[in-house]
Amino acid sequence: MNARRSLSTAAVAGAAALGLVALSACSGPSGGAEKGEDGKLDVVASFYPMRFLAEQIGGDKVSVTTLTRPGAEPHDLELKPRQIAELGDAGFVLYLKGLQPAVDEAIEQAGVEHTVDAASLTTLEAHGTHEDHDHGAHEARTEEPRAGESGGHDGHDHASEAGGDPHVWLDPVKYAEIAEGVGDRLAEADRANAAAYEKNADGLAKRLRALDTRFRDGLKTTATRTFITTHSAFGYLAERYGLDQEGISGLDPESDPSPARVKELQGIAKKEKVTTVFFETLASDRTARTLARDTGLRTDVLDPLEGITERSKGTDYFEVMEANLAALRKALGAK
Repeated sequence: MNARRSLSTAAVAGAAALGLVALSACSGPSGGAEKGEDGKLDVVASFYPMRFLAEQIGGDKVSVTTLTRPGAEPHDLELKPRQIAELGDAGFVLYLKGLQPAVDEAIEQAGVEHTVDAASLTTLEAHGTHEDHDHGAHEARTEEPRAGESGGHDGHDHASEAGGDPHVWLDPVKYAEIAEGVGDRLAEADRANAAAYEKNADGLAKRLRALDTRFRDGLKTTATRTFITTHSAFGYLAERYGLDQEGISGLDPESDPSPARVKELQGIAKKEKVTTVFFETLASDRTARTLARDTGLRTDVLDPLEGITERSKGTDYFEVMEANLAALRKALGAK
């Protein structure tokens, strides 16, 4: 994924030096993560989907801080030296490698013992390019996809940008896998509260699988299987439920499409009886609204859940995903 901003090398180096001091104080004799003065495990999460996991699984045993402030577009995150330094004080770090290059670099420099890359807890996929797009070829998944298998095509090569599409939290089944993995890793880091973490992770995974059932049932019969969205974040969701995603831009929600891509999307909209162009809450809706106006389509919100703000259609992951399901059912003509 291309980052338009990068960390200052000097800032990272300085923060790493501070982090080394903190790390020497954070190594307990049992190998468990050091806790804060309040007795809770200090967890640093990279952005909202990781924070949600940490809070839901950690419960009252953890204190969670997030590197990405609410309302900020996470792909462009620029960390302050203070944030980089504070990473070294964390007892547990949870992030998603490949989504935020600045975060990846800072976490590598911090070297916190209990650092978990959520992408390592499931299988990332390289969603295909529009050249090999075959409308109507997808069927809803009933089992875990194989590594490298393509689907949810959006006209962009995710693999070349991030080693695989990182937007795994938008597939409830994959997010459930990650939740279970995070529960296991928290239990390893804080053995005294292992039972609580494992119980919470199991409960969250069950809720996510129930959400998967609602999506599967709700999108089973539709008038069209194709949707157009500003941000190519929904490849996993599309593949899971047998849909075709057509992204206006790539993984970077602020990038502009080429005239050829716009013309192609206009043709797809007509052929596939698309009714709606989706935009999101954390990025400009200018391109989506222009395309919708030029093609006589409606606009609506499909939220990639990279952050929760007052503009979000819900206060947490589950509420926003239910709103996404309702928006998809309306746009696709679900029966």
